[in-house]
Amino acid sequence: MSKIALVLGATGGIGGAVAQRLTASGWTVRAMHRAPDSVAVKHGYDWHTGDAMVFGDVAAAARGVSLIVHAVNPPGYRDWDKLVLPMLDNSIAAARANGAKILFPGTVYNYGPDAFPDIAEDAPQHPTARKGAIRVEMEARLRTYAEAGAGTVLIVRAGDFFGPGSANNWFSQLVPAGKRPAAVSYPGRSGVGHQWAYLPDVAETMVRLIETDGLDPFATFHMDGQWDADGTQMTDAMVRALGDPAIPVRKTPWWMMRLASPLVPTLREVLEMKYLWERPVRLFNGRIERVLGSEPRTPLNDAVRTTLASMGCL
Repeated sequence: MSKIALVLGATGGIGGAVAQRLTASGWTVRAMHRAPDSVAVKHGYDWHTGDAMVFGDVAAAARGVSLIVHAVNPPGYRDWDKLVLPMLDNSIAAARANGAKILFPGTVYNYGPDAFPDIAEDAPQHPTARKGAIRVEMEARLRTYAEAGAGTVLIVRAGDFFGPGSANNWFSQLVPAGKRPAAVSYPGRSGVGHQWAYLPDVAETMVRLIETDGLDPFATFHMDGQWDADGTQMTDAMVRALGDPAIPVRKTPWWMMRLASPLVPTLREVLEMKYLWERPVRLFNGRIERVLGSEPRTPLNDAVRTTLASMGCL
């Protein structure tokens, strides 16, 4: 297998983390951007001009690759129903032309209450949210690609991302970036567990699995990541990193989001996923433990401090 990868979404959180980890493992990383000159100096890589919505652009950037990392999403959760499936179809078609493996970061959106609270890799996918239904369809198309024998698919599912380079996520809603916070906001219910995933650990897991021989043509894995059993461990780690035990932890004002949502499309999308903060939902990492022996896991205090430093909060 040639170690050439096309990473779609290389300027984002998970795409950027995977691109860095692939480079460290000796891969040549290609990336695509509408204006590559604006990002090439900061990120490096072999940049190609293009749009993930244009098949010709994706096909040209993917020529000769053995791996396509499909980590591109519409900004702010907007227009999922119009954009995510065409973008994935372009990646699948480009992978088919090269016999390439596809790496796809999965989500917990695929699952409904019948799979809660502990979700194994083979749990039924009966989502109740619109984005979850779209995610199920995306994975169905990836399965069709793999089962047709054109190439293989690796899906790694994890909790809410946090880490350096990741801005559009729930962690960034807990504290504002660019300044020392006066308070920490937490969206979950008291006593309800929540699952987080530190981006460098996710990227490490993904690349180890990519370089593992003998996986199924359509292979899915769940990460345990950082499990906050009662909703206080993450905020406690943030307060410790900030070095001030007097910093208050306040509840996220969902009611304000609801009032503003008719005018702010992103808030409407966020409110659709509120149910994931109202009850414990935990991905079970049995397959990763069997295949890799153990899951890469940075200590929570270190992960939180590094993330806050990257956000300019310390």
